Order: sequence, then C-alpha cells, then structure tokens
Amino acid sequence: MVDPGLKNGVVLVTGGNNPLGIGAATAKAFAAQGARVFIHFFRQVIPDFIKLPRDAPVQAPSLEMYYALQRRSGEDVAEAIRAAGGQAEAWEADLADPSAAIELLDRAEKTFGPVEVLVNNAAADEFDSFLPEKAWTKGDQTTATGFPVSTLTAASHDRAFAVNSRAPALLMAEFARRHAAAGKTWGRIINVSTDGAFGFASEVSYGASKHALESYSRAAAAELGPYGITVNIVSLGPVQTGYISRELEERLLPAIPLGRVGRPEDVADAILFFASEQARWITGQLLYVGGGNRMHQ
Repeated sequence: MVDPGLKNGVVLVTGGNNPLGIGAATAKAFAAQGARVFIHFFRQVIPDFIKLPRDAPVQAPSLEMYYALQRRSGEDVAEAIRAAGGQAEAWEADLADPSAAIELLDRAEKTFGPVEVLVNNAAADEFDSFLPEKAWTKGDQTTATGFPVSTLTAASHDRAFAVNSRAPALLMAEFARRHAAAGKTWGRIINVSTDGAFGFASEVSYGASKHALESYSRAAAAELGPYGITVNIVSLGPVQTGYISRELEERLLPAIPLGRVGRPEDVADAILFFASEQARWITGQLLYVGGGNRMHQ
C-alpha cells in the first residue's frame, strides 16, 4: 500500500458542508489517512428563484437539491468523520469577510495545531453575463444548469472575486507567513478551480475569479517553493454535487470520454495526491479532473 505520509497532519478544507460536495469528500479522504481535519463551511442564502418544498426533502438531483444541501451544517460532516473514527471539527464563516482568513487559521491551529495542508475549495457562483438584461428574459435563456442569468454588475463581480480569489489569496498569504515564522519546511496548498476559468459565458464573474485564482496559485508556487510549500490546482469538469439533473446529465455525457459525470470522491483523490508525499516534486501545476471533457495540450 502506498503511504501518502499524511497521518497526524493538520488539514484545513474550506467549503465542506454539502454532504454530497467536494469539500466533504475531501475532508473524509484526509481523515481516512489519519489526518486531523478542520472544516470551514458557510450556509449559503437561497436565491429567490429557488423554491424549496416545506414538507419533504428534495429527492432527485436538481437546483433545489443542491441549494438544500448547501444549507446543511459542516458540523454534520465533522460528526460523520468522528463516527468513523477520525478527527474533525468545523466552523462557519463568510469568506467574503477579509478578516475570516486569519480567524479561520487561528481556530484551526487552536484546535489541532499549525495547518500543514490548505485546500481552498469554497466558492461563490455568480450567474452573470455581458449581454443586456432583455436577452435573458425569453424564458429559455439560462445557463446550462438552469440558473437564471442577469447582466454583470459591480455586486455580482465583487461577490465572486471576494470568495473565489481574494479569500484563497489571503489564506495562502497567512498560511505562508505562519509557516515561515515557525521555520517549517513542508507544506501543501491545493486550490480548486473550474475548466470554465479560461472564459465562462453566462457565469463571467465566476469564471474570471477562478482564472485569477489560478494566477495566484502559480505565483505562490514560484514564491513559496523555497519554503518547502507546493501549490497546485485541481480544475473540475461536471461533478455531481446534487445539481446535475437527469436531463442535464444526458446533455453532458457526449462530451465526457469516460462516459459519466464526476463524483466528489474523484476530485478528493486528486486533491489527496497533490497533498501526498508522492507529489513532493510537483508544484505550480493544473490538473483537469473531468473524465476527459477537457484535455490539456
């Protein structure tokens, strides 16, 4: 058996409250290796266009299911890890608040000790466009996932960038500062992006903010290498986190050579690899995890 060298390590995973999500799967994967996992979460506000039933849980994958899952507490994921014999704690914070980065690392360090692996997974999706508003009022003008789209505003831009690029940048900077001050020589940062980062029509602020995250990641890899910190990116194709309906899946499958949408565990395994001892000489790299839906030349 390959030993990734993560036993007793301290891992911080952001965005870990959706029980069917990538953050939860990643936290469980690290815990299964004996790592101590601190889970950040934030229960998102449900958009007005989502109508959740009051009398029964949503059963089938859909936007309604996704947002219902996003309202769950990260404490549930931490409890599931503890029930399986692992070590995990959770804390809720809005990463759009610039002060959250320092407090999050403070709390993780107080709970388990200095963080050695940082996984920036949390994201805020903004469904905005450069098209005029009237182009999105024809009934069928929505994103591929069915989200209503509005014209880009300062607010939609700022919400996406605050969580998707500024928060990871602040977390990386504070992680590096503490790492250097303690004289440590081993550290891992893994940032989660999207294969739409190059340009994401109908989700322009989301895509651009993830592209910025990729730029931050490569700069951090260059600067932090001498401190023994590797920085890598996992870029996602379509992963079932509760939102991919049967109809949407049928539309997506022809573009996926491996013949299925992704599972959160597929991504968690890639993240675990980048954190492992086996990835010790890999940094500044972007890995597409999408069943071959995008192949890097």
